[in-house]
Amino acid sequence: MRLGIPLERAPHERRVAAVPASVKVFTGWGWNVQMETGAGEAAGFPDDAYSDAGATIVPDGAAAHNADLILRVERPTFDEIMLVPEGAVLVGFLDPFVATDVVQALADRNITALAVEAVPRTTLAQAMDALSSQANVAGYAAVMLAAAESPKFPSMLVTAAGTIPPARSLVLGVGVAGLQAIATFRRLGAIVHAYDIRPETKEQVESLGAKFVEAPTQEMDEGGYAKEVDAETAAKQQAVLAEFVAKSDLVVTTAQIPGRPAPRLIKADVVAAMHPGSVIVDMAASSGGNVEGSLPDEVVEANGVRILGPVDLPSRVATDASRMYARNLQELVGRWRTDDGLTVDLDDDVAGPATITSGGQIINPRTRAAMGLEEEAT
Repeated sequence: MRLGIPLERAPHERRVAAVPASVKVFTGWGWNVQMETGAGEAAGFPDDAYSDAGATIVPDGAAAHNADLILRVERPTFDEIMLVPEGAVLVGFLDPFVATDVVQALADRNITALAVEAVPRTTLAQAMDALSSQANVAGYAAVMLAAAESPKFPSMLVTAAGTIPPARSLVLGVGVAGLQAIATFRRLGAIVHAYDIRPETKEQVESLGAKFVEAPTQEMDEGGYAKEVDAETAAKQQAVLAEFVAKSDLVVTTAQIPGRPAPRLIKADVVAAMHPGSVIVDMAASSGGNVEGSLPDEVVEANGVRILGPVDLPSRVATDASRMYARNLQELVGRWRTDDGLTVDLDDDVAGPATITSGGQIINPRTRAAMGLEEEAT
């Protein structure tokens, strides 16, 4: 069984899909791990560490992709897809509901492709949930970025020169990233408010020592996403949130829905009401933005307010993000390991939903719906 780990070549990407600890597990299974030279260096893992764990260091991407199983972070380019042997298995963040041209190329080459963002978010798959593990990292990194960009101390300071009040922070969207953002703001000593449209998140917010913003909430649909609110409810939400945004020194927005545009939470007039020096980190900038005016991978200045749209937050904490992601992949592929190598069982409760292409066909219903091949199941 040949396992390939290529160097990630996407801009700003420093993570790697395997760390020495996971390589040691793979080689313990009897697998031949082919690690592209330099693949882990940006994350703090040199080639020698992989060699010591039993990996073979190969010179380039062609050699790393020439394997039965390829583990990646970002989706491959079209040139990289052509390096993968037909019939091989490829696992990574594939953006399968948007990057449908890549999905089609994988199917055309008869590659069995599994997208980690399609792993079901169930108790069974918790250890394999890379979407959650990397959102956790991103929430932490977003807060540290906001604090670094702010001209204010996050915490209260009592000094001979006077008392400095703590910064006021606001987190919009209380999923995995939002909860980590709340916890990190709290550790930094900031005053924290948070809001999510889901009413059950109030208890989670308060358990972390933050205050829940009492704006209108609603139950989710069967898919776990917010149903579209009516104009009256939306207006009430915006009115309450606008007051809290205007008073905040640091704002982190986290609301994202895979494969869909991000919901707009903060409008330009609300940004204009914030005091100069305030900082907003829009974690959804790459999918349309929660904040009007935010741009992917850019810093936008609006009336003295800095709006940041980073697209590489987990990569900014590459060492620990890689450790977490590598463990997710180790658990994922370990579920399908057999005496002969690897078997992806499409009837499996984890492998089935995560498999996007198999047998030369695009089999994921949501991807097929995005490509207009069939209606998405409700």
